[in-house]
Amino acid sequence: MIPFTGNGLDRASDRRSDASWIAAKRADPLSLFHPLWKLQPFVIGPDDGPLEAAFFSPGLCELLMLPASPWVFLGLDEGRAVFALDISAAPDPERVGPLAGLGRFRDLRAAAPLLPAKDVAMLGQAKALIDWHQRHGFCPHCGAPTALMDAGYRRLCGVCAAEHFPRTDPVVIMLAHEGDRCLLGRGRHFPPGMFSALAGFVEPGETIEEAVRREVFEETAIRTGRVVYHATQPWPFPSSLMIGCFAEAVSDEIRLDENELVEARWIERAVARVLLDGGHVEGIRVPPPLAIAHHLLKAWASEDM
Repeated sequence: MIPFTGNGLDRASDRRSDASWIAAKRADPLSLFHPLWKLQPFVIGPDDGPLEAAFFSPGLCELLMLPASPWVFLGLDEGRAVFALDISAAPDPERVGPLAGLGRFRDLRAAAPLLPAKDVAMLGQAKALIDWHQRHGFCPHCGAPTALMDAGYRRLCGVCAAEHFPRTDPVVIMLAHEGDRCLLGRGRHFPPGMFSALAGFVEPGETIEEAVRREVFEETAIRTGRVVYHATQPWPFPSSLMIGCFAEAVSDEIRLDENELVEARWIERAVARVLLDGGHVEGIRVPPPLAIAHHLLKAWASEDM
C-alpha cells in the first residue's frame, strides 16, 4: 500500500454542516481526539518505532487550545467520531500540561514509516486540513478574519461573506521510460546521490497527460508520447495529490533545465532492481517507500505497469 492512502474513516461529509450533531460528537465520551502541535502529530512509542498515533477522550486536549484554534472532524471510525485539534498555542505541551509524559510530537514525514498505515492516512488528512486553516485565517478577497465552519471544511468571511474551501494541488509525478531504461532526476534540494521520478504541478487548463509531457520536456528536453496512469497519493506537505504516471519516451538525449535539476540520467532496469532491493550502486540512491516515486520505480522494475 502506498503511504497516506487507504484512509478507512467514514468521512460522513453529509453531517459536517449539522452543528448540533457535531457538537454532540465533540462532547461524546466515546469520541477520539488527536492533537497536533505546530503540525506535528502526537505519537506513542520508542524513538526507533514502532509508533502509534495517540487519541484522547473529550476535554483533555481542548485545554491547550485558544478559542480560535482550528479543529477538524475527520470522520467516523466504527461509529466513533474522530477529531483533530490544533494545539500550537501551547508553549511546550510535551513537558507541561495534561499531555506531559504521555508521548511526544514528531514530524509526520519522519514518523510515517514507523506508524500503522491506518494512522498514517488519518494523520495525513489531519495535517493537510490544519495546515490549510493556519494559512487561511484572513479572507483573500477583503482581508477580514474568517471563521471555521462545517466542522473544519469551510471558512467564512464575516465581512464580505466569501466562502473558502480546502484545496488540494494536483501534481504529476512520472517515470519516463524507453526500452529497458527509465529516466530519473536529482533536484537541487535532494540529498547527495538521491534520484527520483520527475514531478511538477498541473497548470490551469492542462490535462494530466499534457502536464506529464510538458514537465518531462521542460526539465530534461526528453519528448514523451503515450502516458499511462498508475496510482495517486495524497501528500500532506502541505496538501497535494501526487498523480503517478508512466510516460513512453520518444527521444533520449538529455538537456537539463539547471533551474530545476542538477542531474538526470537513464538507468537500466537491472540497476533499479538492485537499488530497490537495498543494494549499493555508486553515486545513486532512490526514494524510500514513503514516496510514490518508489512505487512507480518498483512497478516499472518488476514490469508490473
